[in-house]
Amino acid sequence: MSVEIIKPGLSSSLQDGGRFGYQSLGVGRAGAMDGPAWQLANALVGNSQGEAAIECTMIGPSLRFEQPAVIALTGAPMKAAVEELVLPMWTTCLLPAGSVLRLGGMSMGCRSYLAVRGGFAVTPLLGSRSSDMHARIGHEHGRALRAGDVLPLGTAEPLVDLAQSNELHVLGWSLDPQPWFDFNPQPLALLRGSHDAQLDAVSRRLLYGENFVVSQQGNRTASRLDGHALHLQAPFEMISEAALPGTLQLPPSGQPIVLMAEAPVTGGYPRIGQLAAVDLPRLAQRRPGDTVCFRDSSMDEALGRLAARQQRLARLIDTIAQRLQDIDPIQDRPIRDRLKSIRRERTPMDRS
Repeated sequence: MSVEIIKPGLSSSLQDGGRFGYQSLGVGRAGAMDGPAWQLANALVGNSQGEAAIECTMIGPSLRFEQPAVIALTGAPMKAAVEELVLPMWTTCLLPAGSVLRLGGMSMGCRSYLAVRGGFAVTPLLGSRSSDMHARIGHEHGRALRAGDVLPLGTAEPLVDLAQSNELHVLGWSLDPQPWFDFNPQPLALLRGSHDAQLDAVSRRLLYGENFVVSQQGNRTASRLDGHALHLQAPFEMISEAALPGTLQLPPSGQPIVLMAEAPVTGGYPRIGQLAAVDLPRLAQRRPGDTVCFRDSSMDEALGRLAARQQRLARLIDTIAQRLQDIDPIQDRPIRDRLKSIRRERTPMDRS
């Protein structure tokens, strides 16, 4: 089974949970920029082994499925259609053989995820199928997808007998994206970095009290922030230190840089902050021109919020797995029969 890329979209790539355990060798993590969205896309198609999905950036690709496939779309709101039929996001869909899925632009946000039951079965490298486009590691040397690429799919048992149908199906329930997508951007939690005390008083006030703007120059390696220039009390010499996603660095330009999924393992700029891991997906969804502001946070608060999110996510994934076992082939009839009056049942989840 395979999928052919007809149009690649804008910087679409294969991503899974990332490449861990090789930082000492100079190999970064890579992986999905919005981890919860990637996990939920996989959960909606019944994947449970950290399978790779396609991460779409701003504009999604068009793909042809040679065989029937179960898919799900999560993340930033994005146009999706098969022929003239518009597909909903945050739910499970079954595409018949020969379907051409066309993914368009995102109305807000920056990244969406396309998961397929069985995952994209490209050869893993160092335990991951993620494409590190900065380090050129992964499928086809970590490059973005191109027209004409053919991606193999892994094998998986069909969810229900719907797989024998030649009609497009969509389940009668979906997830509420509100807890998993930052529709009303709030300040991001920032822990003070090892060089925070080197900032002058005005710059410290600006960092925690004013808005910055996501630069056009941002990518999977770093989110560059334009706006207020920050300054140190005095220049100083430093050697390269360990870096990781979320590290907020201050280069000589005075415009801060937040390292993202493809962060280098070391960096030589002053480390003035560390973005809380729980808020990294929120920053990953800010597109060029969006505003970003920070609030002062502590390690205890950041760890507590991360643990609470992981608990909610685990509960929701368990709920999805149970719902997929209870699919009713009669209720989940072809989308053509019920598209005009599709019932959007919400899956319960903890909003706290």
